[in-house]
Amino acid sequence: MRGQAATLERLRVDRQLEEAMVHGPDPLHLAEVFGLDEKTATRYADSARRLLETSAESWKVVTASTDDQR
Repeated sequence: MRGQAATLERLRVDRQLEEAMVHGPDPLHLAEVFGLDEKTATRYADSARRLLETSAESWKVVTASTDDQR
């Protein structure tokens, strides 16, 4: 992994965030799957929730823009 931008820590965090986005931002699920403490699981769930909301808002803008062009 030397010379790479990704570290094992960044990969681990990315995997946990991906899990939260795929299975929903459920802190209990994250705590059980990854053995996280309550605060960490909640933080990841909150981050996933914000990303999902941002993605949904972006999708609405793209869809509305496409509809306007028709």
